[in-house]
Amino acid sequence: MTNAPPGAFTLRATSGTARRGTLELAHGTVETPAFMPVGTAATVKGLTPRDLREIGVNIILANTYHLWLRPGRDTIVAAGGLHRFMGWDRPILTDSGGFQVFSLESRRDIDEDGVTFRSHIDGSSHRFTPENVVAFQEDLGVDIAMMLDECIKLPATSEAVAASVARTSAWARRAASAWRHGATALFGIMQGGVDERARAKSAADLVALDLPGYAIGGLSVGETRDEMVRLARFSAALLPTDKPRYLMGVGTVRDVIAAVDCGIDMFDCVYPTRSGRHGRAMTRSGDLNLRNAAFTRDFGPIDEDCRCEVCALFSRAYISHLFRANELLGMRLLSYHNIFILDALMADARRAIEADAWAAFRDRIGAV
Repeated sequence: MTNAPPGAFTLRATSGTARRGTLELAHGTVETPAFMPVGTAATVKGLTPRDLREIGVNIILANTYHLWLRPGRDTIVAAGGLHRFMGWDRPILTDSGGFQVFSLESRRDIDEDGVTFRSHIDGSSHRFTPENVVAFQEDLGVDIAMMLDECIKLPATSEAVAASVARTSAWARRAASAWRHGATALFGIMQGGVDERARAKSAADLVALDLPGYAIGGLSVGETRDEMVRLARFSAALLPTDKPRYLMGVGTVRDVIAAVDCGIDMFDCVYPTRSGRHGRAMTRSGDLNLRNAAFTRDFGPIDEDCRCEVCALFSRAYISHLFRANELLGMRLLSYHNIFILDALMADARRAIEADAWAAFRDRIGAV
């Protein structure tokens, strides 16, 4: 535990537009830039908390929508909070569930007060408001809570984008008023689609609330990669330099490096573990599909330059065999390796920024 106020951020170095910082949270310090593995339902699929600590992960993400439905607030509170429930003693960020509600378009109704939706599990009806979503996350004892926002599908009309920004800003003001200012830091989420003026309006509304941190939402939902990078860079420049910036839903090597180059500090995505469950190994030079026949007698490591225990102990041929034999160990090993790749990438990025050598590092990866 630290004595700093929740979400205290220190910008320690810059190199070009890339940033190196530290974020002080109730359950520890997060070195940024940082990739956050996704543990949607209080578990990073296929990995134990011990695995994550061995890799060096300092913060993970869980999801309000899924935890609300199962196992529910009462069970997690009775367990002593989300950290104790899942055996993880480092920081946790919980998403608000706004994206999940957005994706359940046929199962929800949005109004000015909040959103009513039907569970994808059993069809039961539930209600999210800006206030009860913040309260739920605080009751779970997480380190960072995200505000409820309205994410819209792209492409969208300018009228729909403006309405989404207006609603997200109104909900943000209500969430900020409901926030207890305890051990849980509260982050706002910028919306605005691919409309720069709408994003500028959303950013101004959120920055006026003087929150501990800010997320860039509404990207990686249908726009091109070039649009994503352009808008991430534009959006980051609208946010305070002394607060952490979080780009939601980004998790490939190329996209994470591009986002760091945009001046963003935190990232999350299911991509590393989802890829691991489907036989796809991440490397800094591109992904490998280890289900391919070319790997059946390839006895080298996944990545010659990777320092993880999977690459030290197991060959491409062995992991290819595991997937062909439908053995669960293959999924676990690749998930471990993929998270390690991104965690090590961020550690190297931090060193490059500290040495004011970011551009050379970025260009070696070839991501931008």
